[in-house]
Amino acid sequence: MGNRICSLILAALLLPGLALGAGDSVDSDSQGVPRDPVIAEFERAKAQNDWPRAAQVARDALARSPGNAEYHNRYAFALRKGPNPDMDLVFRHYREALRLNPEHRGAHEYIGEAYLMVGDLGKAKQHLAVLDRLCFFGCEEYDDLKREVAAYERGQTPVDKSTR
Repeated sequence: MGNRICSLILAALLLPGLALGAGDSVDSDSQGVPRDPVIAEFERAKAQNDWPRAAQVARDALARSPGNAEYHNRYAFALRKGPNPDMDLVFRHYREALRLNPEHRGAHEYIGEAYLMVGDLGKAKQHLAVLDRLCFFGCEEYDDLKREVAAYERGQTPVDKSTR
């Protein structure tokens, strides 16, 4: 009986992968999870520093899925990185991402960077503290925002306009 259950579990885990033919492919992340085509298109625009296109991709996705925290985060990111960002709109979308998902590490990092852009070190540090709690064993979002806060405190340009 135990071997049969193990066999059934193993089959259930393997069957999705076996369903693809030799020539089939699925756009997926490093763990084999299918990628969101919106995120994939956003990343292509981001890689080219095409912030207007990245913003359009995210804005269109939000029209279809207004409750998607990641789309709000991506839209705000693209607006912030683009020329002449409307910071009120940037903050509105980061806040909505965090309302939908209060533990969204990327939104905490990026809203912290946005606060540095407008000179509000205190708010940036509040989001750094949230990341410190969320990232018990550390995470890239915490490290990145901590580095930006430190640069800001040294009087350096807080956030560059690169793809980071």
